[in-house]
Amino acid sequence: MRALVQTVSRASVTVDGTMVGAITDGLLVLVGVTHDDTPQIARTLARKVHELRILDDERSAADTGAPVLVVSQFTLYGDARKGRRPSWTAAAPAAAAEPLVETFADELRARGAKVETGRFRTHMLVESVNVGPRTVLLEI
Repeated sequence: MRALVQTVSRASVTVDGTMVGAITDGLLVLVGVTHDDTPQIARTLARKVHELRILDDERSAADTGAPVLVVSQFTLYGDARKGRRPSWTAAAPAAAAEPLVETFADELRARGAKVETGRFRTHMLVESVNVGPRTVLLEI
């Protein structure tokens, strides 16, 4: 699994004109799933994201109670090394990825995080205002 973590002053996801998730002063986390990922990997990545010291004064969402917006992002597994058209073969299909992204979000909630999410298998409009900007790519 991969997670692209960004500090944001605000972030939201809109589907069909309806805002389905929004946060202020927290973390936007784009999550990609590959074929051999497991629920345990999802839980481990959630712990790392929650404890990642990316906020002001080297604090984490666990320290501050910062909210998290989780958005599935299969394109984190895009491969364009052989040309200009990315291959998505390393990304897990939606049927396999969706429960792992849900496990990731559920683990964050179990750790006390306020979590908002996007929606699987929809055309999402993701808006964010980055702070810093601070962006970290985590991979397990």
